[in-house]
Amino acid sequence: MAEPLRTTGLNKVKNDTGRTAFCGPYILSALTGFPISRVEEEVNRFRRVETDSKIEGTSAMEVAAAATELGWEMTLTESFWHLERKERPTLWKWMQKPRNAWVYYLLAIHRGKQGHWILVKGVKICDTYTDGQWQFVCDGPHRGTKIMEIYQLRSRG
Repeated sequence: MAEPLRTTGLNKVKNDTGRTAFCGPYILSALTGFPISRVEEEVNRFRRVETDSKIEGTSAMEVAAAATELGWEMTLTESFWHLERKERPTLWKWMQKPRNAWVYYLLAIHRGKQGHWILVKGVKICDTYTDGQWQFVCDGPHRGTKIMEIYQLRSRG
């Protein structure tokens, strides 16, 4: 029997794969309450590969497709690609702006030379660097990180 969709509260990530999981599946597990294996199945279904293939990186399109299958809608609200990297806002600066504290925000950020997904709700953050735990942004690891894109996630249920 499939685990029911949970859309309230701050879900703890469930890594049931027995290996290291990456940011895309992590944030979708925190959002939906589904275990990482279920999230990876949806990403791999979209990629049209074996459903147990390891996922090391995800595009916005892959995350959106998996989120949709898991009962969520992902909408781009801001993009900073048109700005030079040094001119893009940091997570901390973005946190100072007014926004809906009850909405989940998915942020594509710079992490070194690569991109990284983080999930924000209210004043808390969850990702692989917080080990799937929800932490206050002020205590988290990404305060000075530059943002590439911001998405809103809303439950379709």
